[in-house]
Amino acid sequence: MRTSYDAVVVGGGHNALVASAYLARAGHSVLLLERLPDTGGATVSTRPFPGMDANLSRYSYLVSLLPRKIVRDLDLDFRVRTRTVSSYTPTVRAGRPTGLLVGGGESRTRESFARLTGDDREYTAWREFYARTAHVAGRVFPTLTEPLPTKKELRGRVDDDTAWRMLFEEPIGRAVEERFAEDLVRGVVLTDALIGTFADAHDPSLRQNRCFLYHVIGGGTGDWNVPVGGMGALTRALTDAARAAGAELRTGHEVTRVDTDGRHAEVTYRTADGEGTVGARHVLVGASPQQLAALTGDAPPPPAEGAQLKVNMLLDRLPALRDPDVDPHEAFAGTFHIAEGYGELARAHAQAAAGGPPTAPPSEIYCHSLTDPTILGQDLVDRGCHTLTLFGLHTPARLFTDATNDALRAELLTSALAQLDAHLAEPIADCLATDADGRPCVEAKTPLDLERDLRLPGGNIFHGDLSFPYADEGAPDGRGHEGRWGVETRHANVLLCGAGALRGGGVSGIPGHNAAMAVLER
Repeated sequence: MRTSYDAVVVGGGHNALVASAYLARAGHSVLLLERLPDTGGATVSTRPFPGMDANLSRYSYLVSLLPRKIVRDLDLDFRVRTRTVSSYTPTVRAGRPTGLLVGGGESRTRESFARLTGDDREYTAWREFYARTAHVAGRVFPTLTEPLPTKKELRGRVDDDTAWRMLFEEPIGRAVEERFAEDLVRGVVLTDALIGTFADAHDPSLRQNRCFLYHVIGGGTGDWNVPVGGMGALTRALTDAARAAGAELRTGHEVTRVDTDGRHAEVTYRTADGEGTVGARHVLVGASPQQLAALTGDAPPPPAEGAQLKVNMLLDRLPALRDPDVDPHEAFAGTFHIAEGYGELARAHAQAAAGGPPTAPPSEIYCHSLTDPTILGQDLVDRGCHTLTLFGLHTPARLFTDATNDALRAELLTSALAQLDAHLAEPIADCLATDADGRPCVEAKTPLDLERDLRLPGGNIFHGDLSFPYADEGAPDGRGHEGRWGVETRHANVLLCGAGALRGGGVSGIPGHNAAMAVLER
């Protein structure tokens, strides 16, 4: 290791790898320091079940926000596949199992809406609503890898006052209730506002709007795609790109302090063999804003709180559904919504806000292996095995303590799977594969687990509340503390390149790209 570098990157998540690759390709000397044994952070694939050749996306699992620009710029060997079905939401009407299938072509979607609601009004409202969000996506997504626009500039770019008011100014619950009458349809729309975000549809903070915006603008279309080979494929591609460009990647190196005078920095780290320091012209921090503050000695930002239950499963077979009109191979290929009617989401939020776990936890489920079987060994494929990923909502970190985490995790897992079983012709437990030790292939992670495993503050998958993708117009020149790229800090040569940067969150690489651009512009 050299004694000094043009840039030292703290952390080895996918955003940090993006920043490292860009800077190294531009000819800068780059050192990346990661405390864990491997790079990737939350963007990894692992084999969690002993003896089972199933390489699962353990934490993050779908891709929407990663710009093709980054894939092209860095020559990444990485692909995604589009899911054939967007979503399926089971329900019971007049004692008969049925559901709403979105996907499989316009005519099938229209027929599914009509079968559920009795006419075309909800489908027409659905089409109009998502035509509006698609317009916003096409205007906003390209700005995420450009210098940060002001609010006025972004509003002019959107050029749709109704869409702007709906997404940026009024609680999203108002738009949902004005446009849709059917409780189930309202719930399906609202779920994009609640992924990892603990909020009510009418929360005046608009944190639910910001979450919704990031979930409908990805790629300029809002499509959520499956990473071929699992999330670890992205980490491998980025690691290869950074190393090929000349970046030095050191795992097992935990950064403990960053000292800077604004022009030169000293980065202190520790390994199994002791402590060391290295100099840097620039320091790019891929860790959370809370960790950045701890490293620099600055006042920490407000506490972050995650609100999700992540469950990974391996099945011997897909379960049969009670709805006779839908093939499980279609239903589970998209997002399978459970207990996510509009009223159910409100009740779950109210129960968690009152300090208890939801009795009917809302959750979204999907099967990666239906779209991309490469994550399974050939023997499992031949046996008809499949994965299931469950992402539970409204389980905020405040519910979990060191003393209650294990018991509450088990309780929520049981409750969530019971909600799924209500729509299956056979219990999901009967479909679970067993590992080499004879145990069911299922694992669950709470916000507390994510904080322990990955140092996500409060288990928040976004490192904190998401921000609208524009600068604060109330500050001088319309940019204020966010700076030109939304990654700047009060230290001139220390930048935030992780999910906690403005326009961070999700699997995107955008903060890493923007931090690298900020360095290269200087």
